[in-house]
Amino acid sequence: MTMTTTLVRTGSALAAAGLLIGVLPACTPDEPTPKPTKTAAFVTDDEAFAAAEETYRAYVDAVNASDLDRPESFKPVYDFLTGKALAVERESVSKYQAANIIREGDTRFDRFTPVAASGETITANLCIDVSAVQLTYPDGSSALPPDRLTRDSREVTFVSGGSPTGLSISEYDNPEGDFSC
Repeated sequence: MTMTTTLVRTGSALAAAGLLIGVLPACTPDEPTPKPTKTAAFVTDDEAFAAAEETYRAYVDAVNASDLDRPESFKPVYDFLTGKALAVERESVSKYQAANIIREGDTRFDRFTPVAASGETITANLCIDVSAVQLTYPDGSSALPPDRLTRDSREVTFVSGGSPTGLSISEYDNPEGDFSC
């Protein structure tokens, strides 16, 4: 065998091996698609509380923009609610509409105190100011009790949700402990 024949055979063998190596990956199964793992929505508690405060502020803005004479105006309000909070809000709005209640004035909140952030749940205490809100019957008489508080404290629970801010209000209740407004 001549040196040329040996080189040609070796070169041919290497070329064939190279083709096989190039074809083999096409025969192997696809890499498995990684499955997403659930992670906390927020990196820090501060970030979670900031998002919760933004959510409550947007909810209050939606409430203030709603009109009891226009049921469709409550859709943006309901977009910020879920669970018990949504059920309570729908029931209240229904009662007000059935009694032809007229609402005037805006609700505000002026204090947001973080309580806890754990996974997808955030809790905060808020001070709600309803001093500018009046509820009246069609005859002009007040629908509010004479001893109504104009400032109220609430413990609000937020969960991951489909609202424009990514959080939904799931519950509100009286705060635990000695938080007051």
